[in-house]
Order: sequence, then structure tokens, then C-alpha cells
Amino acid sequence: MSAGKQIKAGIVGGTGYTGVELLRLLAQHPNVQLQAITSRKEDGLPVADMYPSLRGRVDLKFQTPDTARLDECDVVFFATPHGVAMSQAKELTEKGVRVIDLAADFRLQDTTVFEKWYKMPHSCPDILAESVYGLVELNRQQIANAKVVGNPGCYPTTVILGLLPLLEGDRKLIDVEHIIADSKSGVSGAGRTASVGTLYSEAGDNFKAYGVAGHRHHPEISEQLNRIAGRRVGLTFVPHLVPMIRGMFSTLYTRILPEAMNTDFQALFEERYANEAFVDVMPAGSLPETRSVRASNQLRIAVHRPDNGDQLVVLVVQDNLVKGASGQAVQNMNLMFGLPEDAGLDAIAVLP
Repeated sequence: MSAGKQIKAGIVGGTGYTGVELLRLLAQHPNVQLQAITSRKEDGLPVADMYPSLRGRVDLKFQTPDTARLDECDVVFFATPHGVAMSQAKELTEKGVRVIDLAADFRLQDTTVFEKWYKMPHSCPDILAESVYGLVELNRQQIANAKVVGNPGCYPTTVILGLLPLLEGDRKLIDVEHIIADSKSGVSGAGRTASVGTLYSEAGDNFKAYGVAGHRHHPEISEQLNRIAGRRVGLTFVPHLVPMIRGMFSTLYTRILPEAMNTDFQALFEERYANEAFVDVMPAGSLPETRSVRASNQLRIAVHRPDNGDQLVVLVVQDNLVKGASGQAVQNMNLMFGLPEDAGLDAIAVLP
């Protein structure tokens, strides 16, 4: 694709947090022309009336999916509840439209596991089999040629990228049977739908774990880690809700194998991510903060080995709405259309 060509992009479900984040990013993208934004409930409402931050940048109105002419787009993003993308993917791909789903419809290749966790049958297993898991740092080449991409979940992005250098290439560095991911997210990760648990008086001045007995992102993480390692990976995953709007922090605990005690893990991570635009391996001893990535597509990693012992602790931070969702989706789009991977994504984190 030439540098001057415009990608016609549509968004299904543009009223939620990932939808408005897509709008923010795509409205500034040098190679994107926003074509359509859909919402059945808000049909006819100017986007800027709902989100004044987009005044003067997005002049579209919400439309119903039936009137939005999504089949005239080059790419359609689904920022919708689970089950919506798979109901429309076949029709769109047959028209030559490429699909990026920010929900879970194309994340899990095992339909039995999908149906167990999302309580619905998978309606297009044929397209699922051809889809690509959209973690760029893992599947760059496959994403570039994909028709349908399943954008990773926010927690899985931090956990997989935090463990990737330790597992790939049949490495025998850590005890893969006993890995712990202690993860925290801001309340925007729960979406924009009103619920008691995310009310200010419930989530503010409070800190809690949830999904300890089982969380939908666990099988997604496990499927990818098993594939990377070429064997079963034992993972304990515990998510937490913290009283902030944006941000995600995963602390990963692994045990170093006796034969790997002389490994330079800092160098291992630096070499693996040396050419990745959006993964920053921080200097040894660093303590990353969520505010260092707020509103950016950057993910930062710090590697620690307390007392130079056999415990390896990996700290990972990202903005759950950007690298954890919409920014990663735009990164996937860039690859799919032969654009520079960082096009439209070079914003510096907002501080304070």
C-alpha cells in the first residue's frame, strides 16, 4: 500500500470505551478515513455529541449496522460484546473486507473451550480456523496476511509478552508447571455498561481480587503459552480491580531451573524485544508504573531476580485500552495493510 492511500475503516459498536479509543486513534491516523460508526441505540446521534473530545475530529453520526454499508470498508473493527463479530464476519470477508475483532470470537481456536467460557455456540468455526491471534510480537507475519484477526485480551497481552522470552524456542529456563500471574486492571477494563461493581462508591478507595476460581482470559493465556512452549504450561492467574480508570499491571512469578541459574535474563529480554516498537525492556532494577504508559501503545517490562536467587519476577505495565485493546487493533491493521507498524500510534504517554 502506498503511503498516501487511505484505508476506509468502519467500527461496529462505537459507543463503548474501546470504541471511542479506536475513534481517537483512527481520527489521527495518517492513512485512515473513518467511513462508518454503528450503534443501534444511538442511530442518528453525532459521535461528537456523545464524545465531545472528538469535536472537530470526527463528523460522523452513529448508524445502524443495516444502513452503515460496512461492506464498502477495507477493514471493520468490532468493539462489541462477544458473539457479534462471528455473526457478521463471513458476509464481510466474502466482500473482501478484513475484520479485526476486539472481543473473544476469534481468540480461542478450541470451540469447546470457547463455548464453555462464553456460554454460546461458535457460529463460524471455518473462519475461526483461518483467523490469526493478533499479538503482533508473536504472530507478525501471519497477521500481515490475515483476513480475520482476533485481538488479544488485555490481561493476556501482559502475561504472554512477559513470559514469551522464557518459553519460546523450546527453552528450559523456568519451571513451566508453576507460573503465577498476579494482575491488576483499572475499572475501564469492565467496559462502559453500568454495573454495581464499577460504581464509584464501590470501586473507589477499594482493592479486590475477582475471578479467582476461573476467568475468561485464563484459557486464552494458556492456549497461547502452551503453543509457544510446545508443552503444557501450568498457570495460576489472579486478576484484581484497582481504583483507577486506565492501566494494567501484571506481576509474573517463575522459578528458575537449576541448569539455567547462570542465564542473564535481563539480556535475554533485551535481545528478544530489541526491535519491537511498543515493548520497552527497562534497565535492570527498574520499577515500571502504569502512568508511564497511560494513553500510549507502549508496554514496559522490568525483570527482577531477588537476591540473585532462583525466583524470577517480571513486571509488566500497559494501558488496558490502548496496547491492551484498541491500540493493538490499530497495530494489527497497520500490518494487514502494509503500513509502518507505528503509524498513528506514536503518542507519548500522558503524565501526570
